[in-house]
Amino acid sequence: MKKVFYVFYLVLLIPICTGCEKNTFVLEWEPANNGLYGGRITGLTVDPTTNYLYAWGDAGGVFLSTDNGGSWTAVNKGLSEFGLYVRSIAISGSNIFAGTLDGVYLSTNNGNSWTAMNNGLSGYGTTVLSIAINGSNIFAGTGGGLFLSTNNGNSWAAINNGLSNTQVNPITISGNNIFAGTFDGVFLSTNNGDSWTAANNGLPQPVNSIATSGSNIFAGTFFGVFLSTNNGSTWTCSNASYVSSIAINGINIYAGTSIGVLLSSDNGRSWTAMNNGLSNTQVNSITISGSNIFAGTDGGVFLSTNNGSCWTAMNDGISLVSISSFAINGSNIFAGTYGNGIYLSSNNGSNWTAVINGLSTVFVYSLAISGSNIFAGTDDGVFLSTNNGSSWAAVNNGLSNQNVRAIAISGNNIFAGTHHGVFLSTNNGSSWSAVNNGLSDVFVDDLEINGSNIFAGTNGGVFLSTNNGSSWATVNNGLFSYQPIMEAVGKQ
Repeated sequence: MKKVFYVFYLVLLIPICTGCEKNTFVLEWEPANNGLYGGRITGLTVDPTTNYLYAWGDAGGVFLSTDNGGSWTAVNKGLSEFGLYVRSIAISGSNIFAGTLDGVYLSTNNGNSWTAMNNGLSGYGTTVLSIAINGSNIFAGTGGGLFLSTNNGNSWAAINNGLSNTQVNPITISGNNIFAGTFDGVFLSTNNGDSWTAANNGLPQPVNSIATSGSNIFAGTFFGVFLSTNNGSTWTCSNASYVSSIAINGINIYAGTSIGVLLSSDNGRSWTAMNNGLSNTQVNSITISGSNIFAGTDGGVFLSTNNGSCWTAMNDGISLVSISSFAINGSNIFAGTYGNGIYLSSNNGSNWTAVINGLSTVFVYSLAISGSNIFAGTDDGVFLSTNNGSSWAAVNNGLSNQNVRAIAISGNNIFAGTHHGVFLSTNNGSSWSAVNNGLSDVFVDDLEINGSNIFAGTNGGVFLSTNNGSSWATVNNGLFSYQPIMEAVGKQ
């Protein structure tokens, strides 16, 4: 099972005396994110009137850039806790509508403040995954079907006649045709949503994105981009990558995929990877403004001004970095991230600097330190730095699985938890040997050491070794259900 990460702010614990009683303290938290820029961006859109750029990501709300991505400011006033989970933004004139996990919000002042507009939305209908606007008609795709507002979001009515699946993600409008992507494929309405007809012949499900160009309709799915030239009656596959988003600019079609940005200039017949400068290739969103192409990735926002030939990170002010692990060595604090590599702070978190030279990946699950040696467990194996993170080298000889979720150190013994079990190195990572005797579940997500006891957290519960990994035994008495053990607490 895949390990789940959440977006956390890195914080410093500051004790402040209240003065009310002797030895009474109030503990406050302060953000310590300066330099930790980027993070998982799930959506981007451009206001065609102002050219302002809006970006959003998991739990971080909305970010606004007024200088083409040069700098960003969070604009979340009025958004509730779950309203910070933004899934879509659509703009009409001065009205900006945000679809969130807490319904629809409206801003009339460039995102400076937001007001909930949920009359008529209830249950799964408040999980708003997409918004599209056609004149005075506003369509909201939700976890409970499609809803229509004709009065600027003041009230909503369900319009699900003909939908076999009510989890609606993308909505695209082309003339009188409204296309809705669901877990059962694409549905078409030609009467403003009064009724829907399946348009899925040759199309796999689910559908993540839809874009139109003239009579061409492109659908992004788990199995690639599909093209229809007959209003969705039939579809043909034009590539075979996981596609999260599609954007079209003239003859150029851009697909945001799990392997970066793909470009087609021949209506999808052939595709070329356009990833130069794209340090994170999990592309969740693409939007275009004139000659500027913006890509939202798991590592932040990137900009290309030359049709995708090269990309530049544009993340100043976006602090959505997912912190997966910490390691401290004296005054040096290392933070491993999910999608942004490794950062170093030497001033208690006041400032951070990326230290990724030599890393072949930006997905770091675990960090551990032994003397001057710093080990990083990643989705591409173990990396070692002997110079405070200035450079890294892979040390994977003997690792049959390089999805390294945990690292723990005891003396000269270095243990790596992978999805093929536990591996041991006694020579600073130069070579590794499997130590899995008795480990009936080899999906190891965490390792902790307490004296001579080594604990492994797995999908099958907790395992204990008292002999340096030579053998393992379950220690699950009292665990009602052996849910995946992602993190244990131990003393090293």
